Amino acid sequence: MSRINLVTNEHANAEQKELYAAIQGQLGMVPNFLKIFANSPAALRAFLGLHAIANEGSLDPKTRERIALGLAEQNACEYCVSAHTAIGRKTGLSHDEIEANRAGGSQDAKAAIAVKFARSLAENNGAVSTAELLEIRAAGYDDAEIVEIITHVGMNVLTNILGKASRVEIDFPKIELNTAP
Repeated sequence: MSRINLVTNEHANAEQKELYAAIQGQLGMVPNFLKIFANSPAALRAFLGLHAIANEGSLDPKTRERIALGLAEQNACEYCVSAHTAIGRKTGLSHDEIEANRAGGSQDAKAAIAVKFARSLAENNGAVSTAELLEIRAAGYDDAEIVEIITHVGMNVLTNILGKASRVEIDFPKIELNTAP
C-alpha cells in the first residue's frame, strides 16, 4: 500500500481530472506514480512538461529507456524497473538488452556508454570526471545529447525517489530488483 495518497479519479478535483484526461489520452492509462504526483497538480504539471520537452530531444526512445532502466535498478526502485521494462519492451528492447541496461550497460556499444555515464552522474551527484566526458564524446554524443542525458538522469532520479518514498503500488507487470534495496 502506498505511503502517500493516490489521487483517484473519483476524488480528483477539476484540475486533476483534466490532467488525468490528457494522460489517459496519451498513455491509455494513468499510472499510479502520476496519481502520487497529482497530490500537487503543480508538481504533476511540472513533471509532465519536463517529460514532454525532454522527449523532443535527439536521444532516441530506446536510449532514453536504457538510461531509465539503468538508473531504476541502480536506485533500487522496483516500480520504475517494472514500468520501464514494460515501456522498454514497447520501444523494441529485448529481454537481454533490458537485463544489460539494468546491469549498467547495453548490447549496443554507443548506448552502453550513455547508460554508464548516466549511472555515474547519478552516483556522483553530477561530479563526473573529464575522462568520462571525453569517453561519451568519443562514443559520438555531442554536447546537446550530453545535456539531454543529464536531463533524463534528473527526471529518472526524481521518479525513483517518488516511487521509493511513496512505496507506490506497481501497476505494471512486476519485475523484481536484481539488487537488494
